[in-house]
Amino acid sequence: MSDSPAATGATRKHTALPKARTLIEALPWLTRHHGKTVVVKFGGNAMVDEELKNAFAQDVVFLRHAGLHPVVVHGGGPQISAQLDRLGLESEFTAGLRVTTPEAMDVVRMVLAGKVQRELVGLLNRHGPLAVGLTGEDAQLMSATKHYAVIDGEQVDIGRVGEVTAIDTGAVQALLDDGRIPVISSIARSSDEGDASGVFNVNADTAAAALAAALGAETLMVLTDVEGLYEDWPHSDEVISRLTATELEKLLPDLASGMVPKMEGCLHAVRNGVRNARVIDGRVQHSILLEIFTDEGIGTMVVPDTDTIEGTV
Repeated sequence: MSDSPAATGATRKHTALPKARTLIEALPWLTRHHGKTVVVKFGGNAMVDEELKNAFAQDVVFLRHAGLHPVVVHGGGPQISAQLDRLGLESEFTAGLRVTTPEAMDVVRMVLAGKVQRELVGLLNRHGPLAVGLTGEDAQLMSATKHYAVIDGEQVDIGRVGEVTAIDTGAVQALLDDGRIPVISSIARSSDEGDASGVFNVNADTAAAALAAALGAETLMVLTDVEGLYEDWPHSDEVISRLTATELEKLLPDLASGMVPKMEGCLHAVRNGVRNARVIDGRVQHSILLEIFTDEGIGTMVVPDTDTIEGTV
């Protein structure tokens, strides 16, 4: 005997209820973040795993349709290393930054602007004509001067690696005002007169932080391959859920080299007008939405020293 229409309707309502609860849970966060700019640094495993890439694109488009203004800044470490290897060029890192010879700089430029960016723009634009690709060179968006690594108190030349000196947000803001999603490769024009090479490779974490500060973004989100900032790594896998700028500054000297640019970027952002900076696990599908639109959140949040706990969510 078949179920009555009334019974079938009740079942449908019951199975749909968790979806409604999820949407209701997101409501305060949707209200709080509506109209705000969010800068997302795309990197790590999320860049090379197909399911994670697709989930990332869905998250960013969701932010846009939910009334936020997402800006994506990307690097391309795995892809750059793979291309250098194919060309017989060595990948070397110092103090967490890629040593960038002039030959390597050509590869960086080609891979970031010609491959990684185009793929990401394509993924986003499956959902509509939203994404527009830029590099830091375009419209003088990002200017930089030569950056030296510091090892044991000594400056070390690491090649065509740049330190951001200026951000011109005009092109990015115009795209945001037009409802677009800017996708920015972390390459900067040289601000040094007489620099024949003309461009620098800028660490994507650093570039994202500088852009977030210049845009007056509400949030900087840094995707990485760990759960967040660990309390006492490698002795403990307990993740610090929240810390202030001063608390982070005290931890910086003891961090693993790969985490230093990320956490320095977070520190720079919150000390220059960004309301909060978050390091989240890019290996988790839809980690961006989990962080912004759920009560629990994931990862580590850095806030300015003056913020209260209630004022940072």
